[in-house]
Amino acid sequence: MRYHIIPYNPKLKEFARQLRNNMTPGEISLWKYVKGKQIMGYDFDRQRPIDEFIVDFYCKQLMLAIEIDGSSHDSEEAQKRDRERQSRLESLGVRFLRFTEQDAKYHVEGVLEVIQGWILQNGYNPIPLKGRGGNRPPAPL
Repeated sequence: MRYHIIPYNPKLKEFARQLRNNMTPGEISLWKYVKGKQIMGYDFDRQRPIDEFIVDFYCKQLMLAIEIDGSSHDSEEAQKRDRERQSRLESLGVRFLRFTEQDAKYHVEGVLEVIQGWILQNGYNPIPLKGRGGNRPPAPL
């Protein structure tokens, strides 16, 4: 299966690596459940460069970005930048789910329910995990 590849600025690679090494507690909490195709068999990357931006989590198959918004997103200026950034990426076909840092950290089960619901509501089916004998437990709801 071929995916729509969105080019990115190579200068963002090192910054993305730094962000992966300094994830917030909410990002760490969610990453435990989305890594390794645990969400219905879909592969998510963390701190993924897309175009001129870096998104917290991204699934190429779904063209879905997941953003965890902490207190740095509270100011009017930051919210304006977020809207402009999201609008630019949506023009490239990327869809977004946004969660607060608090929800990702303290209510990860609810966040996972929303992600799984989004996948199903948008017409995607779970992907069987091949070669794993079906032994991997599903992400909690």
